[in-house]
Amino acid sequence: MESELCQRVKMAMLSMQRYSWEQGVAAQSLLESGDYALAILFAKEAVQRQLADGRLGVMGNLSAVTDPAANGEALLYAVKTTNDPELASASAKMLGWLLHRAPRSAEGILYHLHDRPQIWVDSFYMAPPFLSAAGCHDEAVKQIEGFRKILFDPHKALMSHIWDESLGGFARKAFWGAGNGWAFAGMARVISTLPSSMAEDRARLIGYVKQGVEGCLAYLRPDGLFHDVVDDSSTFVETNLAQMLSYTLFRGMKAGWLDSSFQGCAERMRSAAQAKVDQFGLVQGVCGSPYFDRAGTATEGQAFFLLMETAAEEFYRQ
Repeated sequence: MESELCQRVKMAMLSMQRYSWEQGVAAQSLLESGDYALAILFAKEAVQRQLADGRLGVMGNLSAVTDPAANGEALLYAVKTTNDPELASASAKMLGWLLHRAPRSAEGILYHLHDRPQIWVDSFYMAPPFLSAAGCHDEAVKQIEGFRKILFDPHKALMSHIWDESLGGFARKAFWGAGNGWAFAGMARVISTLPSSMAEDRARLIGYVKQGVEGCLAYLRPDGLFHDVVDDSSTFVETNLAQMLSYTLFRGMKAGWLDSSFQGCAERMRSAAQAKVDQFGLVQGVCGSPYFDRAGTATEGQAFFLLMETAAEEFYRQ
């Protein structure tokens, strides 16, 4: 039974205009919470706005390389449920874009933008979960390894934001909170879809998530939230990383690859996020759209609230 709070958050999310990744993460939140008919409708709309090259849900931003793939998991569900050949074709085109047409580095690691040779932490969440759900498990792991090799700082146990190959360095080295959330939530989604034959890869990814979550939790504020740049207290206090990590922890604990020692932190962050929901169902204080450089509201903040609540409910129900 959907809580009154989640219903308000969902209705606010449905009111929002959405770019490709926002459509995708919203669809994922609907899929995981069991709102299957609405998730299929979201997938159909992403197909309605698919480019000829295969990228799904494109609205206004033609430079995004990996963001459109966030729609892939809901589309795979829609294909399985409806057996619609047009949806199947759209899914295959999205997969073909990632595997064969998308720009990438000399090492084969996907760029985040079409017009710049940059690797972004956001891509952890956008491409590998769809690749793995579509059966391309090795490619999903390859991309995670490539992103992490470039963006992970072993001294901080945190991910930097943007690497630029043309500069030979970081365009933004900052440990952006929501970016770390994208990374660890994305890896958690891949962990859940890897086959038993890839036990070593799965164990390695679990280690990456544990290390990164602990790196973030070292900067958890007394109020259960984080700063926008997690190690920089001069940046604004932000809500979404808490939701993203809470989701990751509840999923890991339920699946058994995280132990219950993380439960207290997961619940603390969850409670902090719940307190940020206003009378209209808007999750306040996330990196605000459309520029994500200040506290505000955003589709992804709404979606991760729903993802977090579903993960917590399923954990406590087991």
